[in-house]
Amino acid sequence: MSLEIEVMSLMKDAMKNKDEAMLRGLRAIKAEIIKAKTDPGANGEISADTELKLLQKLVKQRKDSLSIYEQQNRPDLAVKESEEIAIIEKFLPAQMSEEAVKAAVQAIISEVGASGPQDLGKVMGVATKQLAGQADGKVISAITKSLLTA
Repeated sequence: MSLEIEVMSLMKDAMKNKDEAMLRGLRAIKAEIIKAKTDPGANGEISADTELKLLQKLVKQRKDSLSIYEQQNRPDLAVKESEEIAIIEKFLPAQMSEEAVKAAVQAIISEVGASGPQDLGKVMGVATKQLAGQADGKVISAITKSLLTA
């Protein structure tokens, strides 16, 4: 089942149940899907990979907003953002633990033959492709930097 069909089905249920938080999150996903489908070259279709990137982008935007709202002492807005994050994350694959990311990055380092901080770009290129959707880019970057400088 495509993401769009699943979201539409869940939106109907959320409307029937008057679940405002769920509806907000699903509407955000639907809006991004429609925007992606109307982009030049999309031909009204988007791939599963594009769907994954859209969901990651939505979560990242909300996490950024959440941190700003918490800094500005706006718990009312922070709650809404955290609710939407939880809803959008349901559609993403399970995130890897920090230990699993570290093990994967170590394997990539030995695979590409990286020897120090100068090889950060080489390792990050491979790591972000292999761990796409399974780990946050900031976590991958921090772990890679720590392993290459150690």
